[in-house]
Amino acid sequence: MHTKTFVAAAVGLGLVTLSACGSSGDKSTADSKTVTLVSHDSWKASKSVIAEFEKSSGYKVRVLTDGDAGQAVNKAILTKDNPQGDVFFGVDNTLLSRALDNGLFQPYEAKGSDRIEAPYRADGAKHRVTPIDTGDICVNYDKKYFADHKLAPPATFDDLVEPQYRNLLVTEDAAASSPGLGFLLGTAAKYGDGGWQAYWKKLRANGVKVVSGWEQAYDQEFSGSAGGRKAKGDRPLVVSYASSPPAEVIYAQPRPQTAPTGVAQGTCFRQVEYAGLLANAGNTKGGKAFLDFLVSKRFQEDMPLNMFVYPVLQGARVPAEFTQYGPQTKDPETMAPEKIAAHRDQWVKSWTSLAVK
Repeated sequence: MHTKTFVAAAVGLGLVTLSACGSSGDKSTADSKTVTLVSHDSWKASKSVIAEFEKSSGYKVRVLTDGDAGQAVNKAILTKDNPQGDVFFGVDNTLLSRALDNGLFQPYEAKGSDRIEAPYRADGAKHRVTPIDTGDICVNYDKKYFADHKLAPPATFDDLVEPQYRNLLVTEDAAASSPGLGFLLGTAAKYGDGGWQAYWKKLRANGVKVVSGWEQAYDQEFSGSAGGRKAKGDRPLVVSYASSPPAEVIYAQPRPQTAPTGVAQGTCFRQVEYAGLLANAGNTKGGKAFLDFLVSKRFQEDMPLNMFVYPVLQGARVPAEFTQYGPQTKDPETMAPEKIAAHRDQWVKSWTSLAVK
């Protein structure tokens, strides 16, 4: 989830401050009055909402952020015998098997998790992880570019290999970036084990550009984002999130009437992010209370405008800006975590030889 982690498009606009009160260099405290959350760099929650949890639970929250999602998960696995904290947030369905196979979490069924939408639940009856949020990785397009060139923006994966879109798309390295990996998995889900490689050959022949991570792709190369316009980016198509257009509206001064960017709905892959109680947590009681909080309606409704993701709790309200500028994809590509686990490493290796070398 790369220099940018799963989802907060707004982080790339340089306008969101992270609420970390620690860094990866800090030593974890097993203080029974402190609960320590370990996460990726895009973790963010409203101070008032965290304060409510602290007041009602009696625990002080300490946050340690540690790079992008892949980096944070790998570090958590390496330190699992003596973890930095009690709860880990930010492992998504593309990396879930790695965390579970390495025994990163201990079982806990969070209170209220029975109200999580069924498609987002994973790990069956073991309850080693709890779904917290969801979002879609999709190709975004620069509306002005396509209007100026009197060209319809692409709508599907198939469209992207058409000659009129030659040299227009920038994506991220699937080996290093969450959206890059999500886009690769979307093509594998769409074209199958035998067809995705042929698709990527066509995409490469059509001039797809691959860069290291989301911030470079979205904030420098993409002509439709605030950062990209400033950097004179010249690619009007980018792999980002369905929630990126709302971020472009919310953080613009003054706010535009419509989003400057759109989403190619037929190019989306659904991500789900999970949290879990770390296997050797020093404060399991506090960790359990914090997991309960993460699936509470209060946190779930606070989350979208902080991390630019959708809640997974039934009945949680979604902000009007999301509905208006970044509606959730109706029929995204999906893939079972078990299938991702079985193929991810080989697919990434094949993809690298096709798309990068």
